Amino acid sequence: MSTTQETAPRVGCVVDDDGRIVFEAGTGAADGARLLLRLRPKKGQPEKVLHELALEADDDGHRRAVLGAEPVLAEGRWDVYLLREPGAERQRLRPGPRDLRALVDSRPRDRRAPLAVRIPYVTEDGHLAVRAWVRPAHAEVDRIDVTDRAVTIRARLHGVALREEAAVRLRLRGGSGTVHTVRPVAGPDGHAFSVTVGHEELAARTGVWDVFLQPAAEAPLIRLARLLDDVADRKEVFVFPAVPVGDAAVRPYYTVDNDLSVEVTRPG
Repeated sequence: MSTTQETAPRVGCVVDDDGRIVFEAGTGAADGARLLLRLRPKKGQPEKVLHELALEADDDGHRRAVLGAEPVLAEGRWDVYLLREPGAERQRLRPGPRDLRALVDSRPRDRRAPLAVRIPYVTEDGHLAVRAWVRPAHAEVDRIDVTDRAVTIRARLHGVALREEAAVRLRLRGGSGTVHTVRPVAGPDGHAFSVTVGHEELAARTGVWDVFLQPAAEAPLIRLARLLDDVADRKEVFVFPAVPVGDAAVRPYYTVDNDLSVEVTRPG
């Protein structure tokens, strides 16, 4: 570990039931100190979006900054910095204790639209950041069951309701326009649904099938994803088995954006 990392200030955080994030900086921050959240730009692009929060002292002298539910953070990764005083050089922050229990809720409940999700997490180099998603509507994956013949996905729709003509559409990447359509089975409340996709139906084409829900005829497609818990990056954490289908292998997986896709590979 570098000296810079060892001496970097630490900030803890608590996420509450309303989606607020309370950053806790302890007693070391001085008057006028602020937190800076920076939307991480794409490689080679300049930074464009910054959001500052005041670090205010409470009755016990601890400094706290509150990121409320509004304004909604743009989708992406937000790095968190400390500004010790106006005009000071920004400092990256090491994570203190993170209380994310409010993000882990086993009770199905409907979320308002647009869906805004923020998950504090630790970057690969050990710093504090916030992962954010903003979706006009959202289909939250609850469970994935993989057998030797098919994959069954159970999910819940937020922001809109399922109609009789709803369809799950798996779209092959690469611009070919290939789409495989399956009718979902809707639950009695019009939000829960399941869909089963046969492996052989996808294995004819090598590549990645991205999974969408079209909740009604002519409605915009909604990406199936798993966002509503405390896992900021699930691709390498939730790994599903690859099923052999002839000379192919079929495997559902979560992308780097926590969206659901199905990969079809062949040797060579």
